[in-house]
Amino acid sequence: MSEEKSLSKGIASWPAQVRDYVEDLRREMRLVTWPSWIQVRATTGVVIFAVFAFAAYFAVVDAIVGRLTQKLFDTFAK
Repeated sequence: MSEEKSLSKGIASWPAQVRDYVEDLRREMRLVTWPSWIQVRATTGVVIFAVFAFAAYFAVVDAIVGRLTQKLFDTFAK
């Protein structure tokens, strides 16, 4: 019986919890320091460059490891 009361109490308090959450969210969002458009473009450019640089690096490493592995298999397959 007490479980039913606690469940109904939890369900009844749900709208108040959502309202409190939204109020806290709004309060926190007012404290956020948003970057300028120039900062957003600059950091986006850095991220895009880094993604392509890492992709190129991993492509080279993959090619080297693939060739070494193939040579190793060819050597032991004879």
